[in-house]
Amino acid sequence: MAIHPEHKKLHIAMLPWLAFGHMLPYLELAKHIAKKGHKISFISTPRNISRLPKLPSKYSPYIHFVKIPLPLVENLPETAEATIDLPREKIQYLKIAYDGMRDSVSQFLQTAKPDWIFFDFAAYWAGPIAKENNVPSVFFTIVIAAVLGFCGPAPALMAGYGSLDELQVLTTSPKWVKFPSTVAYRLYEVLRMQDSFIGNVSEASDIYRFGAGIQSCDLLALRSCSEFEPQWLHVLEELHQKPVFPVGQLSPLTVDNGDDEKNVAWTGLESTIKQWLDSQEKRSVVYVAFGSEVKPSQDELTEIAHGLELSRLPFFWVLRKQLGEFDTEMIELPEGFEERTKGRGVVCTGWAPQLKILSHESVGGFLTHSGWSSVVEAISYEKALILLPFLNDQGLNARLLEEKKMAYSIPRDEREGTFTRDSVADSLSLVILGERGKVYRENAKSMRELFADKERQEMYVENLMEYLQEHREIKKENGDTTQIKES
Repeated sequence: MAIHPEHKKLHIAMLPWLAFGHMLPYLELAKHIAKKGHKISFISTPRNISRLPKLPSKYSPYIHFVKIPLPLVENLPETAEATIDLPREKIQYLKIAYDGMRDSVSQFLQTAKPDWIFFDFAAYWAGPIAKENNVPSVFFTIVIAAVLGFCGPAPALMAGYGSLDELQVLTTSPKWVKFPSTVAYRLYEVLRMQDSFIGNVSEASDIYRFGAGIQSCDLLALRSCSEFEPQWLHVLEELHQKPVFPVGQLSPLTVDNGDDEKNVAWTGLESTIKQWLDSQEKRSVVYVAFGSEVKPSQDELTEIAHGLELSRLPFFWVLRKQLGEFDTEMIELPEGFEERTKGRGVVCTGWAPQLKILSHESVGGFLTHSGWSSVVEAISYEKALILLPFLNDQGLNARLLEEKKMAYSIPRDEREGTFTRDSVADSLSLVILGERGKVYRENAKSMRELFADKERQEMYVENLMEYLQEHREIKKENGDTTQIKES
């Protein structure tokens, strides 16, 4: 149907989970939507909003931050408002506090009356309260289609898993995947995240939250593109029988963030980092970082460190020794490691400018946990990937990347997840220098266009917005009674 120009602009509320690996992709999508003149109400807690990257002035008129404080919850420190502030065992209390935001979110929907709300997996209650307020909803998940497709239909997700024996099914390709695929969890990955499947002290397990969110939404959106995983997007359409929209990879190179990461001046401490990178040979440096939520065990840290030492490759390592100030178990580098690798390697225990580092010509590969934001950033700058997944969707991401010969995973014990310093060193040398690693280096370059093409990214956002606009017009013409039909 034709959309009248005066009716084109939408007001969209966004409710991401309280993890920067979720909030930042939501914010990237918000910028793409704001670029088209639509209004965004971005809902989060006061401290999280203050820690988000400053918006370029061009987006400020369109993106409004809505601050909703977390209720006080026993066992959750008052200043902890995101997963980055907490060790893993305390994140369940953050979910309890997050669930306590639902009345405030409902009140916002009543008063602001947005045209749509985009909500994340943890806010599984957002779909029902949106319906109560006559606001259609989008379950926008930052995971890729392969991850969501592997997990299965909403009723099965909501039923959950009662025991370790039941969890073993997650180590094989599911029956609803009709094509050959190696996408499945390793046993050690399942064992490490049993609470995500079986539950914790919060009112719902992670897997239940995913299922309930998918079941209650009007439309499913995810960080993907049809050229990259067409079969998995089809699996989602078959499983959920509702509209499925990939929103693109949301590469940082496809939206104006106020500067060009490659050319903007490196300031302060960054200048020291740049000087060191400038002194290294092209494509020789291994960049090592495991995101904001991963802290290796002490044994894993020791093997990674010795592996870097054995590889003889120059490296820049962003190391998180603890997960927030309330993490009492700090990990430490092997004695004498920094002295032995001085000049050849740098260990940074604070913040580092990841995009600037990845954009530097001396960086040849990225040793990463396989978080999808890190994968997208690496491919955007044509960096080869060496994978060491730990939690959540990381293992499934790694399987898909391996299938596509886009990355190489460090070999590990299937049950324990252990790995050796030799396997670390050999994997790094293979990908950065070896003939066998040439395919990973070349695919990192060839996939850049798919991941970081501005026109392609614009197309995905435009397709989504056209659908959302059209549905609003249908609602108006039918007195807000029409249900969304699959397109």
